[in-house]
Amino acid sequence: MNETKCNIAVIRGDGIGVDVTDAALAVIEAARGRTGGFRLDCDDLDAGAGYFKETGQDIAPGAEDACDTADAILLGAIGLPDVRHADGTEISPHLRLRDRFGLYAGVRPVKAYPNAPQRLADPRAAGIDLIILRESTEGLFYTAAATGREIVANDDEVQDILRITRATSEKLFDFAFRLAEKRKARGKKGMVTCVDKANVFRSMAFFRKIFDERKAAFPDVPVSYNYVDAQALDLIRRPWDFDVLVMENMFGDILSDLAGGLVGGMGMASCAEVGDEHALFQPAHGSAPDIMGQDKANPLAAILSGALMLDYLSDRTGGHTGLADAAQVIEDAVEKGFAANRLRPMEFGGDMGTKAVTKELIDLIGGA
Repeated sequence: MNETKCNIAVIRGDGIGVDVTDAALAVIEAARGRTGGFRLDCDDLDAGAGYFKETGQDIAPGAEDACDTADAILLGAIGLPDVRHADGTEISPHLRLRDRFGLYAGVRPVKAYPNAPQRLADPRAAGIDLIILRESTEGLFYTAAATGREIVANDDEVQDILRITRATSEKLFDFAFRLAEKRKARGKKGMVTCVDKANVFRSMAFFRKIFDERKAAFPDVPVSYNYVDAQALDLIRRPWDFDVLVMENMFGDILSDLAGGLVGGMGMASCAEVGDEHALFQPAHGSAPDIMGQDKANPLAAILSGALMLDYLSDRTGGHTGLADAAQVIEDAVEKGFAANRLRPMEFGGDMGTKAVTKELIDLIGGA
């Protein structure tokens, strides 16, 4: 059978990024063995704070161009607490990749698993299954993505720009509605909630106006609205009522971490950053250099990010069933593993390190 070849730019980065990326690639290979029909050709690229400390550059020469030609980018983690730019900001080449490739749709799944920590006592918390859809190129991160955009930056005052554009917002909302349709077809709620602060900021009123315009093209998708402060409350009070939450960059940065905490923590926080022609996949957690190489990191966020990558590659290749099936195989293995109490990450007080979790998932995929 002819195989579909996908070229993957792999950036392991810093700290536990190395450990969890290796775990994700091993599990993807196990899923590929189950479904067949594709292969991943990986191009290892250097980037991150460690590389910056050694070379003075945050990404290797030619690596950005290699990411440009890849079918997808798989990233481990970026950043070390003691390595900073002169202005005190972190080393963050991934923000520049977002900006360069227009990765406007930041997809952050939030799902409760059986036997994984649930921070809410209400039994309905077992049904949490939602998406934080974070615009990832504009908003309050606009001046952070690339240099030279500050309107005021001196020793007396610094200003950052909160930027909302029609072109990006329209694409973001269309992505949200199509994602809701896809989730509805899989038995989920299929509802989109616009999260903003339209009662205070003109930029947010503009954001909501464009949302209202775009929803007309998706009449079968139910919608709702929430101010961001009320949404923070509702993520504690009734998170099971939501499906796709679409919002500005900084709001998404904050609420995705809050929501991740409801279902175990950042070790479960997978992430896809999707644009029109490129996509980057990474666990949303940090580099945790204090446990690097100690076989303690929870690799599930990276592994689930790998499943998101396979699902994206399936869409990119016109609905390739092998890729889509491999993504589902991984998701099903995580669900089955928690349900059978076969996945017990140290992050949750369990007895399984990075290697043990990875091996158990590979065994689950193989039918053991």
